[in-house]
Amino acid sequence: MKWPVRILMAVISTGHDAKYVQMVLLLVVLVFKVGEGNGCISNGQCRYDNGPSPRPHSVSILEFGAVGDGRTINTLAFQNAVFYLRSFADKGGAQLYVPTGRWLTGSFNLTSHLTLFLEKDAIIVGTQDPSQWPVVEPLPSYGRGIELPGGRHRSLISDNGAINGQGSIWWDWVLSHSLNYSRPHLVELVYCKNITISNLTFLDSPDWHIHPVYSSNVHIQNITVHASPNFSYTSGIVPDSCSDVWIEDCTITVGHDAIVLKSGWDKYGILYGRPITNVHISRVELQTSLGSGLAFGSEMSGGVSDIYAEHLRIYDSFTGVKFKTTRGRGGYMKDIVISDVDMENVHTAIEFNGHCGHHPDDQFDPDVLPVISRVTLKKMTGKNITVAGILSGIDGDPFSAVCLSDIKFSVTSNLSWTCSNVQGFSQSVFPEPCPDLQPPYSNSSDLCYSLVGAVF
Repeated sequence: MKWPVRILMAVISTGHDAKYVQMVLLLVVLVFKVGEGNGCISNGQCRYDNGPSPRPHSVSILEFGAVGDGRTINTLAFQNAVFYLRSFADKGGAQLYVPTGRWLTGSFNLTSHLTLFLEKDAIIVGTQDPSQWPVVEPLPSYGRGIELPGGRHRSLISDNGAINGQGSIWWDWVLSHSLNYSRPHLVELVYCKNITISNLTFLDSPDWHIHPVYSSNVHIQNITVHASPNFSYTSGIVPDSCSDVWIEDCTITVGHDAIVLKSGWDKYGILYGRPITNVHISRVELQTSLGSGLAFGSEMSGGVSDIYAEHLRIYDSFTGVKFKTTRGRGGYMKDIVISDVDMENVHTAIEFNGHCGHHPDDQFDPDVLPVISRVTLKKMTGKNITVAGILSGIDGDPFSAVCLSDIKFSVTSNLSWTCSNVQGFSQSVFPEPCPDLQPPYSNSSDLCYSLVGAVF
C-alpha cells in the first residue's frame, strides 16, 4: 500500500541564525532554514525518518481561493497560504493540503517546517506561460546557464497525485533555438538539509526532474519519473555537489540520463570546491533512449567520491553505466563501487569517456586534467548487449584502477571491448576485456581486489 504524497522538510534550526535557502520546484521554490538531523555515514549506511510527523496545524489550499480546474492560475493562492503558514514554524510546523484536482500555478515559495500533502489524484501543473518563470542567477559552481550564457529560468511540485512540468513546449523551444535562458528544472533543492521526497510521480520536466544541489542528507524514495523518451535532453535525478544522498526504490524513464551525479563545471566548479560524496543508490529501474541509466559527469570539477550503487535494472537504453569528463575539467571521480546490475537491450553496457562535454567559456585550461581512479564494477549481467565496453581515457592522463569483476554480457557484435589510456584489472569477465585490464599487464590487482570485496 502506498502512502499519500509527501514532500517533507524535516528541519531543525541551528543554534545561530540559520541561513535561508531555496528548494526550487519547476515553478515552486521552497525556502527554509538549514538544520541538523538524519543523514548518511561514509560506508554508505544511512539513517532517516520513515516519513513526516503529523503537523499540529493544517489548512487547505481551497481556503485561499484556489481552483483545481487545470485552467485557473493559482499562484497567488499558494503564495498567500504559505505566507500564512510561516507563522506556525515555531509552533510545531504546519501542513498545506492540496485536494484532488489539477492545480495550475507559477512560482511560489514554501517555508521551513512545512509538509506539502497532495491527496490522491491531485496534480500540480506548471503553467506554460514563460513569463511565470522568473530568471535567476546561475549556480556559482557553473558560472552560467547549462545551455545558454547568462541566467536561467527558476525551476513546480503524488503515489497518487503527480507533478507535471508540461515540458513539451520547452523542448520545442530548445529545438527551434527560441530560448534566451537555460531551461528550468522540475524540482531543485539549493543549500538544503534533511529532505525526504517520497511516493511521488514527476512528469515531463522542461529539463532535469530532481536536482539537489549544495545540499546534504537528501532521501529520495519510491518515486516515479517519466518523460518522453523521444526528447533527448531530459534527465531524472541529478545530485549535484551534495553529501549524504540516498536514492532507493525508484523507477525512471527519460530521454537522457536517468540518474547522473555532478559537481560543477570547469574553473567554476573547481573554485567552488564542493564535491558530490557519500551517495547510496539501491533498487532502481532505469530506462533512457538516448542517454545512460547511471552516469557521472561530465560536469564533475568539484569531485565525485564514495559512491555506492547496487541492485540496478537498466533496460532499453543506449548506455548502461557511463563516466564522462574531458580536458579542462579538473576534479576527480574515485572510490566508486557499482554492484548487482542487470541490463537488457542496451547498446553499450559500460563506458568511460575522457573526451565528453563542452566548456562554459573559452577560459578553460586544457592542462587542468581530471583524475579517474578506483572505480569498481562487479556482479553485472546483460542480455542483448551490442558493445560490452568502451573505455577511453585522456592522453597523458590515463584512467587508473578501473576494476571489473564477475561480469557476463551476451554481446551481439564483434566489437565487445575497446580501450585506450586506461589501466586496471579484471577477473571473471565475459567477453574477455581489453589487455589493459588483464593480468599480467595490469598493475592494479591489489587495489582492485580490495574494492571488489567491498560490502554494501
